[in-house]
Amino acid sequence: MDALTLGFWQVAAAYIFVLIVVLIFKFKNINKEKELLISVIRMTLQLILVGYILTFIFEEQNMIYTILSLAVMQTFAIHNIFQRVQCPLTPKMKGLIALSMTTGTLVSLFYFILVVVKVSPWYEPRYFIPLAGMMIGNAMTGITLGVDRLVEGMKSEQQRIEAALMLGATPQLATDPIVKHAFHSAILPTINSMVGMGIVFLPGMMTGQILAGASPLTAVQYQIAIMLGVTGSVALTVILFVQMGYKTFFNARVQLLRQDSES
Repeated sequence: MDALTLGFWQVAAAYIFVLIVVLIFKFKNINKEKELLISVIRMTLQLILVGYILTFIFEEQNMIYTILSLAVMQTFAIHNIFQRVQCPLTPKMKGLIALSMTTGTLVSLFYFILVVVKVSPWYEPRYFIPLAGMMIGNAMTGITLGVDRLVEGMKSEQQRIEAALMLGATPQLATDPIVKHAFHSAILPTINSMVGMGIVFLPGMMTGQILAGASPLTAVQYQIAIMLGVTGSVALTVILFVQMGYKTFFNARVQLLRQDSES
């Protein structure tokens, strides 16, 4: 089955949905038209640009271009986490976020590339870049939630932690419920996504493959493998962060640092 190719006017016709949203905003007196239009224009330009860049990279099949693409995705994801987290971050916390993101996603990605799909050469951009994008993107969302919940918990549970320390608990034991809650909050969207997949919705990658002419069973095989890889990437990234992150709230004498005096 050949892939269905969209022409210019077919893509243009899809923008009618933007017009519908603008009309709803007007009708409901919601002042968000400018934000919506900027988002649509930005999305359109970004995707057109990345389309040309990926076409060039796929044709060249150069390892350097693949590594540069990975570096750009990682850098943007880490910067985006710093921007999206609701609380102030110390330099040490930022370093842990970068370390957890880099380690968690790279370990998961290379395991997936070398062991699961067995791509050869490993830097084949047609496989490497989309897989890296999915794993990094989902890990970015997970660790953002994990950071927020960890910092929020350490702040709100400050008195309970200090009481536990005074009774002889270690920092690990005193913060264990907070660390568990942060990890659970971070992994929950991924679990919910797996629960509804195939019944409530068809995931984007699977839909794209089916529209491109692939067999639904082949698309399902890839989707299952990808989803498991994404889950592993998110879990590994977040667990690395929370297990190291809580330690930044204590000094060398195992005393809890006040939120306004951390360094």
